Amino acid sequence: MKKELLSPAGDFETLKQAIHNGCDAVYLGGKRFGARKFASNFDDIEMVKAIKYCHLYGVKIYVTVNTIIYENEVKDCLDYLTFLHKNGVDAVIMQDMGMITLTRKVLPNLDIHVSTQAHTHNNNQIKLLENLGVTRVVVAREMSLDEIKKLDTSLEIEAFIHGALCMSYSGRCLFSSMIGGRSGNRGKCAQPCRLPYELICEDKTIDKGYLLSPRDLCSIEYLPKLVHAGVKSFKIEGRMKTPEYVATVTRIYRKYLDKILNNEPYIIDTQDKKDASF
Repeated sequence: MKKELLSPAGDFETLKQAIHNGCDAVYLGGKRFGARKFASNFDDIEMVKAIKYCHLYGVKIYVTVNTIIYENEVKDCLDYLTFLHKNGVDAVIMQDMGMITLTRKVLPNLDIHVSTQAHTHNNNQIKLLENLGVTRVVVAREMSLDEIKKLDTSLEIEAFIHGALCMSYSGRCLFSSMIGGRSGNRGKCAQPCRLPYELICEDKTIDKGYLLSPRDLCSIEYLPKLVHAGVKSFKIEGRMKTPEYVATVTRIYRKYLDKILNNEPYIIDTQDKKDASF
């Protein structure tokens, strides 16, 4: 029962920490076309180095090309995808349906994983993605366990198991772009939902605090159910997190995923849950 622990890497030190704490694959972004524009990310030279480093340790590497792509960017995006393919990335993570269709024609042997930004949440959409020739879908983060179970597909299913959650439907939030001109679908979300607000009714404050910000996800206790639901890849959010954070969370989820895969008693240490939530 092969399953994958997938860790984030915002820079090279974080990538090393993810690898040496037990991940099976890492995902990261380059300087262009990624949904975490304010992470350190990897320039082309660093990207080649990262690919070689991952493969040296038998770890797969997936690169985010998951913003929406404007017409005047199509050629540059294709050139970048070609560069990644030639240098041996294991897959790219994409959102833009038009760009996915074009990439399948131009680079038919490049594996494409469909980003959570595409908000995939039902079997009709999955059938469309199957017809486009992608190999994996990262399901929308707001899907329930029961909804994931009901997906009927031969595609690999990837799901987020830990980290920040969006207050809106995956890939459908315009909050940042409307109040600050920074679009999350272009990698520039200012995260206004993380700020404190007051709820006012008839000139009276009836609530205040972080009213729009959901708590971070922690799925240690749900891992067995996610495994049995058919999830192939277990994804940790955090391309803007520190190397220490990624190392700790990767190590903890490696421990519990191995318990499941080795049919060991699934007993959760409360200290692990506390450490994973720092």
